[in-house]
Amino acid sequence: MEAPDSSAKAGLGSNPPLTSAASSTSSLGVSIPTPPERSNSQSGSHKSSHIAAHRQSFADNQRYPPPSPRAQRHPSFTQQALQDMMNNPPTNRQPNPRYAGRDWRDLAVGEFAVPEEVRWVDFDTSVEEATMALLKNNPNNVVLIRENPSSKKAVSTFDHNDLNSYLLVVVGLANPEDDQIQLYQEISSKAQSQTPISLREIQAICRKEQLVTLEDETPLNKAIEIFGSGIHRILVTAPNGDVVGIINQLRMLEFFWNEASNFPMIERLYQVPLRDLQIGTQKIIAINADAPLADALLLMNNEGLTSVAVVDNGLNVVGNISTADTRLLTNAASLPLLKNSCMHFISVILSERGVERGRDSFPVFYVNPYSTLAHTVAKLVATHSHRMWVVESASPSPSAPATPLLQPSHPGTTPSSIPPASFASSLSAGRHSPSPGPTVILPPPSTSTPASPLPSQTFTSVPAAALPGAGLSGRLTGVVSLTDILNLFARSSGLSPSDPSEQRARRRRSSSSSVRPSIENGGRHSSDLRR
Repeated sequence: MEAPDSSAKAGLGSNPPLTSAASSTSSLGVSIPTPPERSNSQSGSHKSSHIAAHRQSFADNQRYPPPSPRAQRHPSFTQQALQDMMNNPPTNRQPNPRYAGRDWRDLAVGEFAVPEEVRWVDFDTSVEEATMALLKNNPNNVVLIRENPSSKKAVSTFDHNDLNSYLLVVVGLANPEDDQIQLYQEISSKAQSQTPISLREIQAICRKEQLVTLEDETPLNKAIEIFGSGIHRILVTAPNGDVVGIINQLRMLEFFWNEASNFPMIERLYQVPLRDLQIGTQKIIAINADAPLADALLLMNNEGLTSVAVVDNGLNVVGNISTADTRLLTNAASLPLLKNSCMHFISVILSERGVERGRDSFPVFYVNPYSTLAHTVAKLVATHSHRMWVVESASPSPSAPATPLLQPSHPGTTPSSIPPASFASSLSAGRHSPSPGPTVILPPPSTSTPASPLPSQTFTSVPAAALPGAGLSGRLTGVVSLTDILNLFARSSGLSPSDPSEQRARRRRSSSSSVRPSIENGGRHSSDLRR
């Protein structure tokens, strides 16, 4: 019995071959069944036939591929359908039934006045308090100035353009005339010592737009004629002269956009590409993305502009800076932004907008000549902008030919009853001859430094390619503003607005002319884009 024990132990310790284990156990009279032979799951012949069949089926599949799953899906938008949607975007609101069947020219301006939206300050109100009233929940983007708290008659206004002018004086970047040097120095000194400054004290440095009023029963066609002439806002008054509301260009454009289905003549204009409407201007003042932000603010102040295009070295639009963006410069901690580049400030604007709206944002302030008027107006309304920059598109989408049925509509007439040529002639009436080609004018590089000390904090410059949406625009060739579109609506409806260039020239004359010669003459800093 010792051998089996040792054998068993050996079998456990040294793992002998199976034959040795069988011979050891057979000596004990225990029979171990022979392990069954393993057989292939398929016989050789069957395996060969299977391989051949597999090869044949593979060849058949290559010869007759199965249908794509995409063929069973619902068809997606075609390129043409997508382009149609972009050219004719849907409105966000349903048309108001109270305007159905009415001629917009017969509506009263008082129907658009909202007394609760009017913000008032007095001449003795401090600039700081007026700024808070301007920036906080103010849909009209303007504060009306009155003589005393009991009055409802406006004698002046305070808006983002005035805030920009004030900031430039405070930081020592403004260029006063000889007779204003002492005033500018006093304002700057008071601001730096944190002495309250009243609105009355800064009236001389503010660039004032003509104050236009209309009684609430005035027909809307009169207001549109004024807006089409270049006036940005109108005060709506009661018969006694008290202000009961404010209407501006953007509010009127929103009205025509949302109620287009009630006004067929306006709706027909929306289908036409910008290149066929021939609106806007091809002489554009822009700022280079690498220029300091202070240069952009000075440029807008000196040229009477509310916004300026920011371009790269190839004149591609990379962003937009407006006087409304001065809201981000109203505290001392943000003043170092003035020394940083315009590109960096655009990144600050987009970041701030993303925080406010809870989602990322990228610049969409541009269209191309093939964009329809509907596409342009939809962008203006969505972004609450005053203008859209026109850029060259790398691959312009085909657009429909000009519609020959777009003529000025008059009471008692229909579009089909007016000769097609009358529309083109009416649009060109009162317009200057078109320029040979678009011209972008850039201001000369600034070498001046702020007279008042700015905090030493600096920011990292942001390259243009790093911004969301970079590379989606194109080369700047023109600009279309709210004035241009409302001027088109007025002329196509038989009204006679004055030339908007007169108002633009008046704004320039009311501003400082210290850098204007280099801007208007262009010189080596202008880039001619004549085609």
